[in-house]
Amino acid sequence: MIEASISVGDPENLIMILGTKDQHLKQIREAIPANITARDGQIFVHGDEGAVIQATAVLEELRTLLGRSLPLDHDQVQQVIRRITNGEQVHRIEPISVRGGKLIHPRTRGQADYLRTIRENALVFCTGPAGTGKTYLAVATAVEALRAHRVRKLVLVRPAVEAGESLGFLPGDLQAKINPYLRPLLDALGDMIDRDQIQRYTDEDVIEVIPLAYMRGRTLNNAFIIMDEAQNTTVAQMKMFLTRMGEGSQVVVSGDTTQVDLPPHTKSGLIDALSRLRDIDGFAKIHLSTEDIVRHRLVQDIVRAYEEGSKKKR
Repeated sequence: MIEASISVGDPENLIMILGTKDQHLKQIREAIPANITARDGQIFVHGDEGAVIQATAVLEELRTLLGRSLPLDHDQVQQVIRRITNGEQVHRIEPISVRGGKLIHPRTRGQADYLRTIRENALVFCTGPAGTGKTYLAVATAVEALRAHRVRKLVLVRPAVEAGESLGFLPGDLQAKINPYLRPLLDALGDMIDRDQIQRYTDEDVIEVIPLAYMRGRTLNNAFIIMDEAQNTTVAQMKMFLTRMGEGSQVVVSGDTTQVDLPPHTKSGLIDALSRLRDIDGFAKIHLSTEDIVRHRLVQDIVRAYEEGSKKKR
């Protein structure tokens, strides 16, 4: 039996770490068989060595997240517990700086690897299920590059492919028709740049959020170019997109190869490119897994259920 202590100082910090009515503490106790108590601004952990080491690591990680002003909710605490009990550690990496000094930190080891890969390579392909931060982290890195004047322009691209259902003839002008396809990119951007600033950047052609078809015939220099939902490109479309890359530009391509909405017997440009480009210097690929999902805690279970169903069919 051993004991460890963690100093949290402010009583308010203690409440934030342990949760309202000790909700976070209950989560830790359910996962790790350690005796955890708190008094006088300190948390005490007592029990077998392995349990104490794990519980202390969880509590110290929660204290670190609190110091970064990140929210400590049920899902975030569960992710920390799962990562520590699985023997994983998030690699320390410089966070992404966006508007008003806001910092975006990778929340899993896979996300940290993804961020590092983007920073070290000119062309990055990222695959993985929904909710792993593929698009969000790419957009955040692009905003950071724009703020640091490493690029002069952001171009966010998405193929306008319907997800297995016909939307018919949508009302409104062209912008109104394509807006639903581009909404996820705009939502991510809105978390990182003030809406008024987005409008100014758009008017000044510093930011473009466009359908893939609008890329044809262009050369984009000194730009950070992101393509989302890349699994819904054809081989010809992917080639067209990648060859738009000009001097001083960086490209991030993301998609989920399990959610292809192309017509039957049409090969995905994303799947094709992952194989075709593998030996090119400056190209890197990374895969995020269900362990990197940072949405509602049920999303991981939902994705796993569908993956298991697909395996049984095969």
